[in-house]
Amino acid sequence: MNQEKIMKRRMVSAIILFIITLIALLIFIGLYVDERHRVQKTYRDQYMTEMRHVSGEIEGYLNTEGGYDTRYSMLIGYMSNAASYAFLLDDFSDKQKIINEVSTALIMYPEQMSGKLTDLKQAVDDILDNLDKGYDEAAEIVASLDKKGH
Repeated sequence: MNQEKIMKRRMVSAIILFIITLIALLIFIGLYVDERHRVQKTYRDQYMTEMRHVSGEIEGYLNTEGGYDTRYSMLIGYMSNAASYAFLLDDFSDKQKIINEVSTALIMYPEQMSGKLTDLKQAVDDILDNLDKGYDEAAEIVASLDKKGH
């Protein structure tokens, strides 16, 4: 009988320990999911901030009378930053690819892209307005480039 009480006590202790461990695991999972959503929101906010910088830099480039090289270099920097943040976003792979292609096109084909900045500004503004057609417009700009020449 004494042996039976010891086994019951151990079993009750094991069940209580299991319940406490399960509760701790559920709390950890909840905290992880909450933090992940917060980090994704931060990345999305940074992405949109960089896209606003891109829009402003294109506008500055189009309206300025000088300093084109500096403004274009800043535009490349902002677009590269936006592409980096797009890479960190979940469920963003198609849009990420387009943003990366635009960033690469700005670097590799500056002569062609400088003539398409008005269209790119419209695409970026549509992206900032959360319109998917902005990504389609950006993809069309990249597709229209002559990739064999400058």
